[in-house]
Amino acid sequence: MTPGANNRPNPLIEQMTAELEPVRAMKFRDGAVLVGLAVIVTVLGVEIFDGLWRGIVAGQASAFFLIGNGLLLILGIASASSVLKMATPRVGNSHEGPKWAMAMAAVLPVAAFVTLLGHDHGFSAANDPYGLTCFASGLVASVLTAGALVYWVRRGAPVSPGTAGLHIGVASTALGSVAYGLACPIDSVVHLGLWHAAPVIVGAIIGRFALPPLLRW
Repeated sequence: MTPGANNRPNPLIEQMTAELEPVRAMKFRDGAVLVGLAVIVTVLGVEIFDGLWRGIVAGQASAFFLIGNGLLLILGIASASSVLKMATPRVGNSHEGPKWAMAMAAVLPVAAFVTLLGHDHGFSAANDPYGLTCFASGLVASVLTAGALVYWVRRGAPVSPGTAGLHIGVASTALGSVAYGLACPIDSVVHLGLWHAAPVIVGAIIGRFALPPLLRW
């Protein structure tokens, strides 16, 4: 064997290394900023197309309006945070927050159904002329946030696409429902518990079964 033969450069290795490009590390902060911008743009869109309810600033919002939207906001933030962490899995990552947030937000539809059961006219009280509008608008308002979360997760390597899809659906629809909720002055238990919470249920189903194929790597 010729001395120094092992030190000769390997053309194959040189070719492989020549094609490598530095990749910027994914940071939780950057993902949070991306989602935050998506929510802000969504709120601005709600203001342009429907107009935000000025009664919130004037102090006319009821306690239940604040509590209902607050629970959805906490759910959205907790689920979005979990999604951002799933993009860069590591030992010690915990995703218990969304479970507790879901349990808290479940108070809304439960309170709505209990109210309907105790109503003199039964479930006929659920006939809300603005209900479907809020439901559909909440779903539409979730699209931009969902896109931002899907983009972020696709850049990473989620271990469980099914769970990631579920949390994306919950996070985006919860935040979307809150965004459109800023334009809705109706603050009854039934309206908020049914029509503002319903998009989250639909989002969870869509996210769990439709998004995983888009998230696999």
